Amino acid sequence: MDICNILVVEDDPDINKLLCRILEGAGYACRPAFSGSEAALWAGQYEYDLVLLDLMLPGLTGEEFISQMRKKKTMPIIVLSAKAGLEDRVNVLKLGADDFIPKPFDNAEVLARVEAQLRRYKQFSGASGGGRVLTHGDLTLDRDSVTVTAGGKDVTLTAREFEILALLMEHPKKVFTREQLYEQVWGGAYMGDDNTVNVHISNLRAKLAKASPTEYIKTVWGIGFKMSDL
Repeated sequence: MDICNILVVEDDPDINKLLCRILEGAGYACRPAFSGSEAALWAGQYEYDLVLLDLMLPGLTGEEFISQMRKKKTMPIIVLSAKAGLEDRVNVLKLGADDFIPKPFDNAEVLARVEAQLRRYKQFSGASGGGRVLTHGDLTLDRDSVTVTAGGKDVTLTAREFEILALLMEHPKKVFTREQLYEQVWGGAYMGDDNTVNVHISNLRAKLAKASPTEYIKTVWGIGFKMSDL
């Protein structure tokens, strides 16, 4: 069984060491980084299965690191930060983070969230759909090559956005509630007041809109989301 490699980006050496100890105790391999610039260097040289990221970092900030990574990488990014206001959480999710854990954190929760993200990412990376190509009008999603095109133009999505779109396209007539999307895509219990689903749907729509004027995802008010009737 392959060992998962995790990049731990935290400028406080004690917290960084604690996080590495928690993860290594669970069988993961960790690479510590103490600035955003160092993290970007490591991420450019090696492939990581997940990144644990503080926001307030010397050099490159956590937000800048996420923006850089999302131009070329799809691995899960979990933010650990004392900047835990709603605006901060929504902002990092919009940038492409997959989860947010406020500081101070619970050790068991960090491990559980890491395991959940890795489980979903491995399913995504394994292209479990058997190489099927899904189409909806001029929207095409290829599970095997992990690519999406809209109106003939390539659309670059994060792993989570890709999973949401694949789920909706697999069941184009079905209306998915936010709870159903969260539990199936994130693999965890829906907390009810979480903006995560809304932010990811918004990001997904914005990226599709840049490629094609067609509105692919419809909001069913009071219920959730489904593919539009084209």
